[in-house]
Amino acid sequence: MKSRKTVIFLVTLIIILSSISSIVGIFSNDGSGTYEFESIRNEKVEIYGKGLYKNDSKSMVAQGKAQDIVTLVIGIPLLIISLYLSLKKSLKGKLLLTGTLGYFLYTYMSYVFLWMYNPFFIIYVILMSISFFAFILLMVSFDLERLPSYFSKKLPIRFLGGFQIFFAIAISMLWIKRILTPIINETTIVGLEHYTTLVIQAMDLGFLVPAAFLSGVLLLRKKPLGYLLSSIIIMKGITMATAITAMIIGQAYMGIEVTLMEIVIFSTISLFIAYSLILLLKNIKDK
Repeated sequence: MKSRKTVIFLVTLIIILSSISSIVGIFSNDGSGTYEFESIRNEKVEIYGKGLYKNDSKSMVAQGKAQDIVTLVIGIPLLIISLYLSLKKSLKGKLLLTGTLGYFLYTYMSYVFLWMYNPFFIIYVILMSISFFAFILLMVSFDLERLPSYFSKKLPIRFLGGFQIFFAIAISMLWIKRILTPIINETTIVGLEHYTTLVIQAMDLGFLVPAAFLSGVLLLRKKPLGYLLSSIIIMKGITMATAITAMIIGQAYMGIEVTLMEIVIFSTISLFIAYSLILLLKNIKDK
């Protein structure tokens, strides 16, 4: 693997910093507790009031702590395992490492731009930056021309490509409806609380949706880049789907209302991603 030492260094740094960030995020608990705050849009917001996320809303903290748990319990072990496998020249390991780095990049980009400022801001910036550069180094290290030959002819290309296109369309419809409804009705966006803008929706519509749609189209056309992007999106997707499921559970546990549409869409997508991952791993030939 090209840039072997650099990737090892960056991934090791991600493991250390994300472990510290997640542990502090989960267990820090100093502060007076929940209180009500009126936003600039005259929306009553329940502020969590404790620990690292004391200035964030109760709803956001329910999601954030759930994501910290997933990062600590699943994301970091996956980084360690996939790094080890990739160093053993396993294509599955290398693809899994790239996809997992995509999860860390997405996660800490959202922490940088979405969370209220806290003492770990610079750590989030560092994690976002090193996840990005590690991800890029791995992306450019694949031999695209040879990559399709590592996939079995039994790979269900139509299913995997079609699912990614469906995923892109479903997420687009969900977020665009949420964005356009208050504009048309001249009302406040539900759930924006005391935050400034829709960061997750911007990231999904700006990066995730186009990448998934392009990946699906390229895979259906059996282009080498389609095999690479599909593998990475599906492998990143399983960690992200787990995190979203944990967020929904976390919100329910803290008494936060979640819309039925979001539960149905994300639960369905999570099941399809899990099934897609199984199909993908079964049809990759490491040697």
